[in-house]
Amino acid sequence: MSIADVARHAGVSPSTVSYVLSGKRSISEDTRRRVLESVRVLGYRPHAGARALASSRSNVIALVVPLRSDVHVPVAMRFAVSVVTRARAHDHDVLLLTQAEGADGLRRVAGSSMVDAIVVMDVEIDDARIPVLRELGLPAVLIGVPADTAGLACVDLDFQEAGRLCARHLVDLGHRRLAFVGEPPAVYERRTGFAERTLAGFREAARERGAEAPAVLPCEPTRAAAEQAARRLLRDHPGVTGLVVQNESAAEPLVAALSAAGRTVPGDLSVVAIGADDVAEGTAPPLSSVGLPAEELAERAVELAVRGLGGDAPAGVTLLPPTLVDRSSTAPAPRRAGA
Repeated sequence: MSIADVARHAGVSPSTVSYVLSGKRSISEDTRRRVLESVRVLGYRPHAGARALASSRSNVIALVVPLRSDVHVPVAMRFAVSVVTRARAHDHDVLLLTQAEGADGLRRVAGSSMVDAIVVMDVEIDDARIPVLRELGLPAVLIGVPADTAGLACVDLDFQEAGRLCARHLVDLGHRRLAFVGEPPAVYERRTGFAERTLAGFREAARERGAEAPAVLPCEPTRAAAEQAARRLLRDHPGVTGLVVQNESAAEPLVAALSAAGRTVPGDLSVVAIGADDVAEGTAPPLSSVGLPAEELAERAVELAVRGLGGDAPAGVTLLPPTLVDRSSTAPAPRRAGA
């Protein structure tokens, strides 16, 4: 099936079909509908290679995905699937890169004209890829916020406010000593933006509300590490009654370890999680949590990238406001708190 077959079926010239499909010229609504109906009836699909040559585009978006041992892969894949789904709605495919390829990977795909735009995840505060993204001349969108955002399009959850929200929730329930079980140590060593901002917001809100936050425990994404974190918390900080967990892999085994040690949730310890809703809902008891809107963040990133392809690349930072869902894991502080 060729463009000439579509033209004959619709009773127009091949160039008119081309203009309808490319949008490069204004075509009357009646003619456009007739051509699109012929495309549907005949099952015509433009040849990807020819279309790319004609438009000087590849119709591919690069997605840089974090695939590290300290990354919760199910959440990363939620982002990736959402990017692919939204990109396909705009007739684009997605090329996956890993963060290990770094700046060289970005230069490779841009220099070979493999992609039209780039979406980057797992953004660090001082991210070495930022100068390269500015040099490449392709629309680029970050799911995350670096320190220097000049000229960049960034979307993210407001993680600093998420940290504040969790601390305030616990303090408002009367908890005066709080702890934080966070991401693996390497995440903080890299100064990954979402983790650093969450912890800053948590500490800030605790200080503002007159609460103590003596314990911050980075935690590897294993059951053994979560159990060790629980033992350290109970041994070194017995007065803590409010706990914030930002580590999907550790949430369930941490609560289980507290229970095995004779501490009830929320009777002895109230727990708030930051992360995927299915993890919070699947823990016993279900955890009060600030959810991670992975699908919305991914979709917004693709929309900004596509707008950039059309010449409208709005720079700036979009932070989605966090929402805390109160479930069964938080309650007023026990009377012995602060005693």
